Amino acid sequence: MSVKQERRDFIGLAFGAVAAVGGALSLVAVKKTWDPLPSVKAGATSSFDLSPMQDGEMRQVVWRKQPIFILKKDPSMPPNDKRDVVVGDARFMIAIGLCTHLGCIPQWQPNKQIFFCACHAGEFNADGVNTFGPPSRPLDIPPFKIEGMKLVLGETSPEYEKLVNKA
Repeated sequence: MSVKQERRDFIGLAFGAVAAVGGALSLVAVKKTWDPLPSVKAGATSSFDLSPMQDGEMRQVVWRKQPIFILKKDPSMPPNDKRDVVVGDARFMIAIGLCTHLGCIPQWQPNKQIFFCACHAGEFNADGVNTFGPPSRPLDIPPFKIEGMKLVLGETSPEYEKLVNKA
């Protein structure tokens, strides 16, 4: 009788061990599905060198599949302490390049110094502030950090927090 009892105990312990290992492996698999893909992690931040930009030059870069406007202001453009990013002695306007009305991409018109959204004739000045048309608020400011003359998109910094609180 004791031999049967020992065999039954062994079978129960073996089944319990297999179930525990299977449960642990399924938890590992679930955790891996929750982790972001390497391509997503790589696209989380992007850096851009601001030093080669000329006064009045506007660049459109892509971050997280969104257009980002970087405008180096020239002396004829009025400073705006609420929205300008100051790097050294240069001023930049950095904004997500999507109209705050319906998400169209405004075009920079350097002769008028405005961003013009052709969808519904919305206009934003060189600071990204809405001046005409249906957009109800200025262009959004993406999270950024300044490292020397490099702009790092996707990370927050005191400069970013200051602009978001003022704007």
